Amino acid sequence: MAKRGMLIVLSGPSGVGKGTVRKALFETGAADFSYSISMTTRKPREGEVNGVDYYFVSKEEFEENIRNGEMLEYAKYVDNYYGTPLKYVNETLDQGKDVFLEIEVNGAMQVRANCPDAVFVFLTPPDLMELEHRLIGRGTDAMDVINKRIKKAVGEIRMMRNYDYAVVNDEVGKAVERIQTIIRSERLRVTRVMPDYEQMIGDE
Repeated sequence: MAKRGMLIVLSGPSGVGKGTVRKALFETGAADFSYSISMTTRKPREGEVNGVDYYFVSKEEFEENIRNGEMLEYAKYVDNYYGTPLKYVNETLDQGKDVFLEIEVNGAMQVRANCPDAVFVFLTPPDLMELEHRLIGRGTDAMDVINKRIKKAVGEIRMMRNYDYAVVNDEVGKAVERIQTIIRSERLRVTRVMPDYEQMIGDE
């Protein structure tokens, strides 16, 4: 039976660039883990593809999945649900493959409770003014929504203490390099490699 894979969780405030960093990380070709696509009830933004960027579903379908216990985590954020389908994550980890999640902060805390051995990375903006500029530049939200997101971001940044690592997204390339360094280090953590050696030397 394959050794269970490692779960890597990337989250941070809305507008910090989680999706951009995740895409750049996978485009390096150095990533040998699977990306778990999140499910959401929000409308697709320009260029987003169903089943690639997100699974876009109705509110009714999402709530049915919650009732059936089919979500690893979920949260309601600015009037929309976001979450991670459980089946894909478990099947992939059981095959010995690492899984990468890009999720909201509240969802990450649910994963922390259910999967304490996961690796939690908090992506943070250089400062709140830069975050506001990014949200405005994205051109997808009205100012009242942007103000809601900024207010929420302050509370989310306080949640950073619950993560294992903090990565500043000042430049996408640098943020990717920092995350790659974290993942390489985690593969060498004694608690991850010790079971192989215990099996080799015959320890119970």
